[in-house]
Amino acid sequence: MNRRADIDRAKGLAISLVVFGHIVARQDPAHVLWYPALRRAVYGFHMPFFFYLSGLVTWLSGHAGTPPAGWPGLIRARARRLLIPFAVMAFTITAGKLAAARFIHVDNPPQGLLGGLADTIWHPLASPAYSLWYLAVLFLLSVATPLLLAVCRGRLWPVICIFAAFQFIPLPRHLYLAETGRYALFFGAGLAAGALGDRWTGWIDRWRWPLIAAFVTGFAFVALDGNVLPFNLRLVTLGLTAMPALHALVRFPCLSSARTLATLGRYSLMIYLFNTIFIGLAKGLLLLATGWNGTHFLPFAAVLMSAGLLGPVVLKRAVLRSVPVLDRMTE
Repeated sequence: MNRRADIDRAKGLAISLVVFGHIVARQDPAHVLWYPALRRAVYGFHMPFFFYLSGLVTWLSGHAGTPPAGWPGLIRARARRLLIPFAVMAFTITAGKLAAARFIHVDNPPQGLLGGLADTIWHPLASPAYSLWYLAVLFLLSVATPLLLAVCRGRLWPVICIFAAFQFIPLPRHLYLAETGRYALFFGAGLAAGALGDRWTGWIDRWRWPLIAAFVTGFAFVALDGNVLPFNLRLVTLGLTAMPALHALVRFPCLSSARTLATLGRYSLMIYLFNTIFIGLAKGLLLLATGWNGTHFLPFAAVLMSAGLLGPVVLKRAVLRSVPVLDRMTE
């Protein structure tokens, strides 16, 4: 698969939204109304958009149609790409939080190393490294897709129906099964977009403005009064609206040479793996000097966003590229 600039820009936009959502992990700053409202709306679509892009890339790369003889190789390749970084970062974050908690404020600290690692696998919501959940869910969806396609005799629409049905099936919270069911629909939508090819991109380009207007309307509604809708309904409505709108947005001529978004997109895995570490370090150090309540939060948030986006990129360029195994793991 040749690298597509519009997908890189879309990934750059998506990872920026992820970092924005990670600025505040647990306790909201006092006397700050704008951030919780925006975060509520962002959480209604940013991960659906990420899974849409993941499904799109899975189809365009040919992984979705892997024949049965290639399944063991695909599982090994997906495990190297997703589960090894998951395991390494889960250990790093858990151990790092235990060490840092002695000196600075740490969000969601583990009770111990082994307990924290066990929670990372078996009790995700109690995990000190819950932010890594996307990797586990993407692994499950990407290896399940070829199997389901084979069962459905190569027809994609039954696979998408199966993924959509998971929205209505209560799955256990263990092993990220609940998260997999919640986001399978959006991964399936990405598969469909990949299968449609130029027909999909042509359609979103032609209907760009109505699609963006519909998304902005939904975003504003959720931001201003999002508690009216249950989270799952908010996720489906705003998530499905965001996918064509945001993809069309990054294909807009004025963004076709947006190097910043494209660069962030190329480093999206690195940013995803390390953004919470850099945000946590920056937050802990800043809280030693000042609070983040009220009017202090806006500059505080700007520093945390910069740390979450730029810190991983600098780490990749300055350190990890000189260590081949780490360079490949975070590519």
